[in-house]
Amino acid sequence: MIQKNKWAWAWVPTLYFAQGLPYALVVTVSVIMYKKLGVSNADIGLYTSFLYIPWVIKPLWSPFVDLKSTKRNWFLGMQFLASVALLAIGLSLPTNIFFITSLACFWMVAFASATNDIAIDGYYMIGLTEDRQSFFVGMRSVFYKLANVTGQGLLVVLAGFLENHYGDNTKAWAYTMICAAFLMLLLTVSNFFVTPKFESSAAIVLEKPKGFLEVFASFFKKPGIGMALAFILFFRLGESQLVKMASPFLLDPAAAGGLGYSTSEVGTIYGTIGVIFLTIGGILGGILISRQGLKKWMLPMLISLNAPNALYALLAITGSTNVYAVTGTVIVEQFGYGFGIAGFMVYLIYVAEGNSKTSHYALATGFMALGMMLPGLISGFMQEWLGYDGFFIWVVIAALPAFVLLRYIKYPPNFGKAKA
Repeated sequence: MIQKNKWAWAWVPTLYFAQGLPYALVVTVSVIMYKKLGVSNADIGLYTSFLYIPWVIKPLWSPFVDLKSTKRNWFLGMQFLASVALLAIGLSLPTNIFFITSLACFWMVAFASATNDIAIDGYYMIGLTEDRQSFFVGMRSVFYKLANVTGQGLLVVLAGFLENHYGDNTKAWAYTMICAAFLMLLLTVSNFFVTPKFESSAAIVLEKPKGFLEVFASFFKKPGIGMALAFILFFRLGESQLVKMASPFLLDPAAAGGLGYSTSEVGTIYGTIGVIFLTIGGILGGILISRQGLKKWMLPMLISLNAPNALYALLAITGSTNVYAVTGTVIVEQFGYGFGIAGFMVYLIYVAEGNSKTSHYALATGFMALGMMLPGLISGFMQEWLGYDGFFIWVVIAALPAFVLLRYIKYPPNFGKAKA
């Protein structure tokens, strides 16, 4: 019999690093890569936003992950599949059909990553006792964010270095994606050795879903679910568009309304420094909610998520390329995002409360992903139509519906507060 909590200090960090890395590569790094390979903003916004679909629809197969095989087998298989697909991206970039081929491989990574998320979160609840789940929630968040630093920070810096070294963006990004593939493979091998086979123990009782239709029906019968889903969809309406065009804005030359920063500079400022402050904001948000409950902090967190977006509008209007102004804008925006998203994630946990909690959480996060995907689809077209200055003003305005909906959603004032 394998005891719960075994080797948790080893497998919690590596599992959540392996959860965050492919997501960062699909959602953020793909945008920068296609920008440097000459793809238009409209195509970047449209086609990379479609890559959110696996995270939107993952609730459709989340009960299947529960019913078939073990969660350990699922996440090991999906991590290996992601490694192979990333390698295929690197090998396809020098070809004449790189855009179609690499997009197809990114789709494979996205589906593998979404399934990997379901399996890891389920394994986390099986492998840890309730008190240890609470204890390690901060660590899993930190290592997920470190994966983002590695993906949209260090790997982008590597790509920038290789661009300068070879004078060939295609070769630079091909080698970068191959490196990402081997890093993902290394994580897969590590997780194979450090994750105990909890599900082979007779002491572990697996929570099986009642049935696909019952799981979905019980979710949509929750009191106030319509208003809750509207809030989830609109919570990130502005930010979901900004995140798609922030990197192109930093990379585009002044003639196109951008700031003309290099790939390495964007990797350092946005992908490394920015993500570090995002992590700090997220940890601080979690601490404050645990001390005083969600009600006290939901409005300040919604403001912190959206107000910093006005700084991007200011940069675009003034055309300032001052490194301190740009870095300061990214720091404030990323810290505000991390701080604000903490409240949002706690609210999603509240929405998932009750029976079939795991499947309902997958449904809630699926709607969250839909709220990211749909605005992202039009972000590139909006930017090309309005210019960067008009686009960032629109992003600020797009935040207003969430503030209106906040007045109508209901949840316990002390939800999320640690019990004495």
